[in-house]
Amino acid sequence: FTNMYVIGICGGSASGKSTLINDLLKKIKQDNLSVIKQDDYYKALHNTSAQERALMNFDHPNAIDFKLLNKHVSLLKNNIPINSPNYCFSSHNRKTTTTQVTPKKILIIDGILIFNDIDLFKLIDYKVYVDTPEKIRLERRIKRDQLERGRTKSSIINQFNTFVKPMHDKFVEIHKESSHLIIDGNLDFNNHIDILKSIINHQL
Repeated sequence: FTNMYVIGICGGSASGKSTLINDLLKKIKQDNLSVIKQDDYYKALHNTSAQERALMNFDHPNAIDFKLLNKHVSLLKNNIPINSPNYCFSSHNRKTTTTQVTPKKILIIDGILIFNDIDLFKLIDYKVYVDTPEKIRLERRIKRDQLERGRTKSSIINQFNTFVKPMHDKFVEIHKESSHLIIDGNLDFNNHIDILKSIINHQL
């Protein structure tokens, strides 16, 4: 179905995008909706050492394989299944496995930089921005990256100050104004989930 409706959910790192999507998925019939994550489309870096990868700026749009992401979104819109890459945050590299994503009526794209690519921006019908204060995003990121990605607190803070914050200010925050819906990532998502649910139901 070329009438697939694409919702883009953007916002800073650890703003609550994944939590919002997971909460939404509990309230929407799964057979109507598929999700792809920008994080799985980080460029493959198999020819670089772990030390080199640890020093790279993954918060810049150039780190994302937008060419592949756009191709995959276009295929889904044309009712063709895709094999989405899988990404490993511990090694900063793409895994050898992929995940099949089948076309559904609604596609959600989740990522901090998804509004930065002009072609992808045009493919997104409804733009959501999760707005969360920097202090809270850093606290959440420290907690998450220690638990899930095996990183030290000092390395997380250093990466945040060196890359995450300046790139957020330059490439992420600017898209707040062009979004259809701004969600406070510091609050309960229930009201906003109801808004998104009604938008999705209207498309269905």
